[in-house]
Amino acid sequence: MTNPSATPNLQVQLGRLTLPNPILVASGTFGYAREMEGIVDLSLLGGIVPKTITTEMRVGNAPHRTVETSSGLLNSIGLDNDGIDAFISHHLPYLSKQSAPLIVSIAGSSADDYVSLASRLAEQGGIDALELNISCPNVAHGVDFGSNPALCEQVVRGVRNSCDIPVLAKLTPNVTSVVEIADGAAQGGADAVCLTNTLLGMAIDWKKRQPILGNDVGGLSGPAIKPVSLRCVFQVARAVDVPIIGIGGIANLDDVMQFLVAGASAVQIGTANYYDPTISMKLIEQLPEALNTLGVSTVTEVVGTVTSNKS
Repeated sequence: MTNPSATPNLQVQLGRLTLPNPILVASGTFGYAREMEGIVDLSLLGGIVPKTITTEMRVGNAPHRTVETSSGLLNSIGLDNDGIDAFISHHLPYLSKQSAPLIVSIAGSSADDYVSLASRLAEQGGIDALELNISCPNVAHGVDFGSNPALCEQVVRGVRNSCDIPVLAKLTPNVTSVVEIADGAAQGGADAVCLTNTLLGMAIDWKKRQPILGNDVGGLSGPAIKPVSLRCVFQVARAVDVPIIGIGGIANLDDVMQFLVAGASAVQIGTANYYDPTISMKLIEQLPEALNTLGVSTVTEVVGTVTSNKS
């Protein structure tokens, strides 16, 4: 029996990627980490996922780009970023010096774009994994590779063959069967899948008879999408042999534990960073107590242990 006073081992393994603990910060909600210095002890994080980068600079979508909704946040940022050259010159030197694992999020409009980005980043060193953002609903072709199992397999395999860096595929819930897409990622050699990106939604100003977002529609995140993301994790964990990182509305320890027992080996904190930038620190501190409550000494022991009510 586990000693209730013992400190559990928080380390988790996702394919070729080893994380010191399962609490990561999600792309697009943590800037390039430098902005959070002094607020968050970056060295304690299970992983840092900076803002998604693309080959060329992107100015993003027209305003408004964000709007609050009931229990959530709609955004249509549109992958606003300065491009890979600026990332390598200005952000990577700082990020690669951090002791927390660095997982760089990349996006492209073709399989060749992803391969090219991966190859260039692999040449730089200091990167622990790549997260393929094949699920952004706010740009043209943003979900092409995340909504077709064969295309998902193709892009994952292309990146996997182009570099030695572990590959994570970030998937969308805006599909008929997320299990089929996750299986495509696994067949392509993904070290893990990230479930999920945002749900497609919109907000309307009825007095003006216009959508509020400049892009009309955007990605819904926050507590409102947690049940959907949790369902995706549960379904994929039971059907596909691939590690999972859970994302979607995680704001407290109960949320973390629900994703872990549903089948996620780690989680990413997204929208909660906006209203509580220290949330990741709190969760890392609280996690050992929750594991002790379950009488386990490692995170791995609780992953995927939920029991279905169906016979």
